[in-house]
Amino acid sequence: MNQRTTLVTGATSGMGRALALDLAARGGTLLLHGRDRARLDGVAAEARAVAAPGATVRTYVADLADLDQVHALAERVRAAEPRLDGLINNAVAGGGARPLVRELSAQGHELRFAVNHLAPYALTRGLLPLLTASAPARVVNVASIGQEAVDFDDVMLERAYEGLRAYCRSKLALIIATFELAAELRGTGVTVNTLHPAHLMDTPGVRAYGLAPAVGTEEGVRPTVRLLLDPGLAGTTGRYFDRFTDSRAHEQAYDTDARARLMELTHRLIRR
Repeated sequence: MNQRTTLVTGATSGMGRALALDLAARGGTLLLHGRDRARLDGVAAEARAVAAPGATVRTYVADLADLDQVHALAERVRAAEPRLDGLINNAVAGGGARPLVRELSAQGHELRFAVNHLAPYALTRGLLPLLTASAPARVVNVASIGQEAVDFDDVMLERAYEGLRAYCRSKLALIIATFELAAELRGTGVTVNTLHPAHLMDTPGVRAYGLAPAVGTEEGVRPTVRLLLDPGLAGTTGRYFDRFTDSRAHEQAYDTDARARLMELTHRLIRR
């Protein structure tokens, strides 16, 4: 780990914070993203306190509900960092404390679709020059076992909105994008995988929706870090894992027509 540089999004709370502390203790350079400067600085201080000797922690602020800030984040990282060996797209908009209230991103897209799918895809694409130059490199997209088919007649859930439904659709969209990007990048040395890290972790999102946490965030950290670091997974790409098990995602993730429609829409929406 001593020479590795890893970026973790959504590092200010929940599993992101737990990932930051775990990775800092392993050494290397850790790049932490958050949307609130004070909270991000607090987690960075915690990470530095537990960091291995010689480890470095740097921070990047951006609101992933604004694609302009997502693109700017990628540009800042490319300009400042000499390498990037790992990217964990962890930032998430959950079901919400008011799940019947439909929220929008800065560009007017349904918020969960924007934060959970469009933002990580746009960020990863923006960082591809750095990732490929640093290869072998790994992208880990934090998805969920909660998956629901994207309705192409109502992608932004303008009808019968419910936050958890929006969340589940956005996570399936992220899984589909993972599969598509992995296929595109075969042979480059950059792998792209996705996982359901753990069921009902003790995170602000789970509590805000009114669910009772079942496990601590450390349960999600272990399978996520495994996808990032396990030498046995060096050539594994385009896979969905249920924690440690290579599993099958929702059937729509294997529908070539649905995948093509989603990616055409995605590229159109993230275009600058």
